[in-house]
Amino acid sequence: MTKMKNPRIAVVGATGLVGRTMISVLEETKFPSSSLRLFASSRSAGTTIPFRGSELTVEEFAVDHFAEIDIALFSAGGELSKRTAKDIAKLGCVVIDNSSAWRMDPDVPLVVPEVNADTLQNHKGIVANPNCSTIQLVVFLKPLHDAYQLRETIVSTYQSISGAGQQGIQQLMDEIQNPDAAKNSPYPHPIAFNTMFHPFEDGDSTVEEQKMVRETRRILGIPELSATVTCVRIPVTGGHGESVHARFAHDIDINHVRELLTAAPGIDVVDDPRTDTYPTVLSIAGKNGVEVGRLRKDSNHSNALNAWITADNVRKGAATNAVQIAYALVEDSEDI
Repeated sequence: MTKMKNPRIAVVGATGLVGRTMISVLEETKFPSSSLRLFASSRSAGTTIPFRGSELTVEEFAVDHFAEIDIALFSAGGELSKRTAKDIAKLGCVVIDNSSAWRMDPDVPLVVPEVNADTLQNHKGIVANPNCSTIQLVVFLKPLHDAYQLRETIVSTYQSISGAGQQGIQQLMDEIQNPDAAKNSPYPHPIAFNTMFHPFEDGDSTVEEQKMVRETRRILGIPELSATVTCVRIPVTGGHGESVHARFAHDIDINHVRELLTAAPGIDVVDDPRTDTYPTVLSIAGKNGVEVGRLRKDSNHSNALNAWITADNVRKGAATNAVQIAYALVEDSEDI
């Protein structure tokens, strides 16, 4: 893989929740680009978005534009990605796609830079950004797998409605103001003061649960991993929490686990029960990493542990991870 220098960047879906956050992360981290262009649908074309002291005008999306772009951060839905990503890649532009369109394609790397950046060496012009809940899970599991060999994980998620985009946040706000707003909701149950599952696939599992299982196995390179996941949406507007049980091939030392996690990239250990210090979805808001707490050895198994992890799902779970992938493609760049 030849790395780029001062690439020309584009954000597709620039007016959406994730797209706007991508722009913020590019600015905050001083991404070494020579230019930035913003694209969206015809409805949003003409909108202006601030960036580095000026206002950028959103352009209507068209494939031809990308002959003049080196890296495109896509957050405009799977259908657009399926329809256009290969054509854009043929123009010499690397597509980093935030949808589920390419995640299980064997020819497309599924990348979390702290975990498997090496897979970028073989990219063919498209790179997939994993599911938000998968990203924070594998960042946590990777250093432990390297030390103890992961055999099983059981995960329950507590996911912000922001995972459904601005529409989900607005629906929650409407229902808090007026419970009757739930009657016209696009969701099967009220969001406010409630819990809800994602759409179901064939059988008993939801789409989100199946994504997490398949993607975790692929990113960690453990196709035989025993993984059980229950994904729940909760009425908060930012941040995903996950309760994680992990079992390994070898007995664990919980102090060594803390050392591994403290040294691991992208992780902040926030864990002091004596002072009620642990990660929350509020404490992670606006941050680009993963917070880990409630670390404890399983009292029934010497080779297992339990933990609580959080991440800002719009940042590390989407926008930040995509920008980190872009950094990995750039010459002489530093990690976020």
